[in-house]
Amino acid sequence: VQLQASGGGWAQFGGSLRLSCAASRRILPPNIMGWYRQAPGKQRELVAIMAHAGTTTYADSVKGRFTVSRDNAKNTVYLQMNSLKPEDTAVYYCKADLGLNGDWNKVEHYWGQGTLVTVSS
Repeated sequence: VQLQASGGGWAQFGGSLRLSCAASRRILPPNIMGWYRQAPGKQRELVAIMAHAGTTTYADSVKGRFTVSRDNAKNTVYLQMNSLKPEDTAVYYCKADLGLNGDWNKVEHYWGQGTLVTVSS
């Protein structure tokens, strides 16, 4: 599976950006798709993820500002980022975790290429 992310760029403090990540083929459940980010000099961290059935998990730092969503028919995950802050500046990576054979006993992990988000103060 290849993941193609888009939508990064520059925003001012308080602005908004929307990221998209499309998978190259249909992704069967169970699966989780979502977003991670890595700021300069820091470790990659979870931002927001969404299971195929709709369960979401957010980092505390983005709760109430970011919204993850999916279009399973398009095999695409989105990240709506509002009220952006300079500390949101990072390379954002989409990720897909796929449970093989209909369960989580064997899992494959796929990463997108990353898209840079820069927020100015």
